[in-house]
Parts: sequence; C-alpha cells; structure tokens
Amino acid sequence: MRIAIDHRTRYRFTEPQARIVQMLRLTPCDTRDQTAVSWMISVDCDARMRDAVDGFGNAVTMLYAEGPIAAIDISVTGEVLTVDSGGVVHGSSEPLPPMLYLRTTPRTTLGDGLPAFAAESIAGARDSLERLHRLNAALHARFPCLPDAPDTGLTAAEAFESGRATSRDAAQMFIAAARGLEMPARYVSGYRIDGGAQSAPHAWAEAYVEGLGWVGFDPVTGLSPDQGYVRVAVGLDAHGAASIAGTRIGAGDEKLDVALRVSEE
Repeated sequence: MRIAIDHRTRYRFTEPQARIVQMLRLTPCDTRDQTAVSWMISVDCDARMRDAVDGFGNAVTMLYAEGPIAAIDISVTGEVLTVDSGGVVHGSSEPLPPMLYLRTTPRTTLGDGLPAFAAESIAGARDSLERLHRLNAALHARFPCLPDAPDTGLTAAEAFESGRATSRDAAQMFIAAARGLEMPARYVSGYRIDGGAQSAPHAWAEAYVEGLGWVGFDPVTGLSPDQGYVRVAVGLDAHGAASIAGTRIGAGDEKLDVALRVSEE
C-alpha cells in the first residue's frame, strides 16, 4: 500500500520567544515492512536542522531556531510503501535488548484495577502470543472507538479508572498490563489510515514474543497493525516517543494546533 501523509503542527506564543530547541520524531525508518519513498520536514522560519538517531533507534531531527519567534509551523509531507506483516516487525533497528522494555515509567503505572483486568482477560490462554491478543481484544472491548487526540498526560492507571481515553492512553494501558505480566512492551507513535482528518498521530503498542520478535497490538481496533499503518518512533511510553519535544526560552503561553491527514494513494 502507498500511504500519503500531510502532518502540520503550529505553535503560537503569546509573547515572542528568544530561542526554540525541539527534537522531532517525525521520520519513519525503513524496515522490511515499510519504505519511505519520499519524506520532507520543513519549517516556516530560519532554523538549523540536524538529523540523528536516538538511543531507541528512532530517526530524529534536532531543530534550533533563534528569536524573536511569535509562531512556528512544522510541516511533514511524504509517502510510504507498506506491506501487511501480520503485526510482526521485521528489520527494525534494535539497539536495546527486549528486557529493557520491562521497565516501568511514571506514565505506565498499573494502579489497582488494571492488574485484575489483565489477569481476567488472559485466563486460559495457552501461550504468550495468545495472552497478548486476548489483552488487546479486552482493552478494545472496554474502550471502543478511541480517538487520536493530543496527549492528556494521564498515567495508564488514571486513564483506565477514568473510563475516558485516547489511543495514546490505551497503548499505555496495554504496555503497563503486559509488563505486569512479565512481557516486554513498548509504545509506538505513527500514522494510521482512518478515512478523515485527525488531530494527533496514532498510537499503539508492541510486545516481544520469543521466537517471533516484536509484534504490534492496537487496542483501538483490537487487532494487530496491518498495511494501513506507518511506524515512526518507539519508546517506553508516550512521553518517550512524542512526535515533538523540546524547550523554549521566553515568557508567555503557547497554543498548539495540529492538522493531519493520512490517505491511501
């Protein structure tokens, strides 16, 4: 499948900023399952941009802009070729051992209700892969039709108890539950075809299965990712795989607007 992506992010500041430094996790890495045939990141002001690779193997672009800056637009356009791999990730850069992804973060705390929910959902499963699929399906049944929305900042436990969640929250619930069951799991940020405009990138999870490697699970659908997904960045949680993260020097507040469209070409 050929997937076209148009992702535009606009920051507006109530007071001009003296300096902005951002890390952009906006470039998909090539694997056996996806190939970026064209990809461009652009900004609407004078800025220095440096490409690098972070500790998780993600392609990153460092952006440095000197002020005064009242607003900044970051645009991403590109096309990616994908194939359906049954959810299994092939040929990705893996600088870290799977066991690192058992590490709990503040965003992936279990709380009281999630462990019992996870234990009930996997009861009777024959192996690790079936347990993960059952957990994924159970989260989908509990939280159907979740939106792609800006980060709420909730932990997995808080989102589970609140009953209100986004795709990011559901991914973190899956990760927290899988780690609680001693299965390495990580957060994935990327894009998914859903037929309309979106206000944030999509999020799902991957878990490590012995003999298979990393396998994707999307609680929004209750299924594994197919050729309609573009995988961009991985991390221990939503914060560690955020599309844009950084700092600014200057007073005042900021407003963020995101326009995103993902379509089949």
